[in-house]
Amino acid sequence: MALDFSRCGWLKLSDPVYVAYHDEEWGKALHDDQALFELLCLETQSAGLSWLTVLKKRDGYRKAFVNFELTKVALFGEKEIEQILKEGEVIKSRPKIEAIIHNAKLTQAIIQEFGSLDTYLWRYVNGKTIVNDVPNYKTAPCTSTISDALTKDLKKRGFKFVGSTTIYAFMQACGMVNDHENHCKCKSYDI
Repeated sequence: MALDFSRCGWLKLSDPVYVAYHDEEWGKALHDDQALFELLCLETQSAGLSWLTVLKKRDGYRKAFVNFELTKVALFGEKEIEQILKEGEVIKSRPKIEAIIHNAKLTQAIIQEFGSLDTYLWRYVNGKTIVNDVPNYKTAPCTSTISDALTKDLKKRGFKFVGSTTIYAFMQACGMVNDHENHCKCKSYDI
């Protein structure tokens, strides 16, 4: 694998999907409710798998879950689950597919309570990205007291597939936490 000292060391440069994700999405502050819901769903799908596996199936998930339109996904039933298991270009795990639908209903309740998913999530970091000192990705945390607290609340609300490691990865992905390595061109200290 070729090394690129202007990017994070975990990045597989041979994969253009991964490079684009790293350069254009990972760690950038995301505030759109539909995009946050999609990302949360995708992170729950990666439990036990590599993120790249899920990332490469993102278009299949978007097709199967109508671009993660929350109100539509919350109404999915057995017919849609069977169709996704049969035809969907997704990870064929019934519990994970059911979790997306289940979590959609709970996300609607959060939006009703807080006004938006964005408001609910970003209050955990006081609305501002936490920029961590990461000299080497191997020393970056995989959980935090904040991901623990958010996970605890999500579980109390009934969310599925939301362990602290999954939630911390979500926080990194949506820019609540910036864990780009210090030398990476995507590291930003003035967020």
